[in-house]
Amino acid sequence: MTAVSRTVRIGSSNGLHARPAKLFAQAAKDSGAEVTISKGSGAPVNAASILGVISLGAEKGDYVTLTTDGANAESVLDALAELLTTDHDE
Repeated sequence: MTAVSRTVRIGSSNGLHARPAKLFAQAAKDSGAEVTISKGSGAPVNAASILGVISLGAEKGDYVTLTTDGANAESVLDALAELLTTDHDE
């Protein structure tokens, strides 16, 4: 099966810090899919790992790339991209 990738811009005004990272990692875990997230040319990390997600140091406006595969890859990426582009700091 072919991997599907999507690049999205971080929407939270404080970037992917603890709360948005926790929401995102939990959603990635709950999706049941193996999802990775990477920033720039950095190595991809497990999207279901809160510490991995925080370690990216993604700030508001940064672009990150999500990658997964599987039958529901598009819908998983839709849901996760929505979380990343939403400002959870309002």
